[in-house]
Amino acid sequence: MKITVVGGGSTYTPELIEGFARRADVLPVDELVLHDIDAQRLEVIGGLARRILARHGFPGRLTTTTDLALAVDGAAAVLVQLRVGGQAARLVDETLPNRFGLLGQETTGPGGFAKALRTVPVVLDIAEEVRRRAQPGAWIVDFTNPVGIVTRALLDAGHRAVGLCNVAIKFQRQLADRLGTDPDRVRLGHAGLNHLSWIRSVTVDGVDRLPELLSGDALDELAAQVRVPAGALRDLGAIPSYYLHYFYCTQDEVRAQQAGSHRAEQVLTIERELLTLYADPSLDRKPDLLERRGGAHYSEAAAALVTSLLTGDGAHHYVNVRNDGVLSGLPDEAVVEVAADVDTAGPHPLPVPPLPPEMLGLVQAVTAYETLTVEAALTGDRTVARRALMANPLVREWAVADGLLDALLEANRPHLPRFFASEPSEVVDA
Repeated sequence: MKITVVGGGSTYTPELIEGFARRADVLPVDELVLHDIDAQRLEVIGGLARRILARHGFPGRLTTTTDLALAVDGAAAVLVQLRVGGQAARLVDETLPNRFGLLGQETTGPGGFAKALRTVPVVLDIAEEVRRRAQPGAWIVDFTNPVGIVTRALLDAGHRAVGLCNVAIKFQRQLADRLGTDPDRVRLGHAGLNHLSWIRSVTVDGVDRLPELLSGDALDELAAQVRVPAGALRDLGAIPSYYLHYFYCTQDEVRAQQAGSHRAEQVLTIERELLTLYADPSLDRKPDLLERRGGAHYSEAAAALVTSLLTGDGAHHYVNVRNDGVLSGLPDEAVVEVAADVDTAGPHPLPVPPLPPEMLGLVQAVTAYETLTVEAALTGDRTVARRALMANPLVREWAVADGLLDALLEANRPHLPRFFASEPSEVVDA
């Protein structure tokens, strides 16, 4: 069994490697392959990965390569965790919208839109190589943001794909700890879109414990954790994803960003420190600093999901899949983030009670935006791109969308050839 990680030079990779190493008894992997276009980073990450696997007594082998065809050849599953343009592009995603009085964020709002335009064509090219060279029926697991949009593009193109995010499993672990129980006994009524979801029940052994979490000190602590006022959680009767802070507290976040607070700058510093640590030949485990990078519990979520897809254990996961009637009020072709039991046939979503109006309306608006964004990314059509921004609840106004689009495209010009293909080529005198 061969499993490939595209974007293996990511600083997240040691977390993922530990996840597979811990599952060697249930997921018999012969070869783990790390692929990246950055050979220098790949060498550093690959070195640490080998030391981690050796410490765990992993029986298979680890291969690193910059050759995508070689990486995916014969793979049973391919995980995609890349960032087109690197952290420098992320910094633009977070800062450029501020010039228009808008929120800057790497996966939602206009920043997430720019990231989607850069990312969708690249991931689809990778997926075509997987279709040509991997095992028949190989799974693509997408951790690349914006996960919902990228997964939608993969499924629209007929690929066998599942989207994965660590938000739900992170909540599951934190709420289990708060309730003093084992995480495997906790089931979340988690539903919505990627980075736009709510937890409407927290069931432990058949008993919903959410009401007690939405009262007293627990409510205030949860509100602080998701950065949404306690009164909003009480009114919703649910725990919103912390990404809903950007929708429920938009102007507070814009003011903070305009004062100079941007996550990308912190991540750039953390990544430099991590790569220095990773290069230490005595290091054979993920360092504590990795917790500050984000992606907590990604190793558990990804390794467990791949195990279910390849062994058919039927385990419970939170994944991004076709709607197909799971969330009423959305088109079947939308991609939603819900609980599902997973086997070799893929995810089998569990029933979801209808969303109340205040949640459904936002989900419908963002679904419309995502639909248009996929089309814009594939066609390079500026009119469709403006319509996508107008559909985005964090942009909306045409006059803003018009100037914003020009600025986003120019800032990302090297990564968006479709949007500039119609420009006349420069004439050079002989």
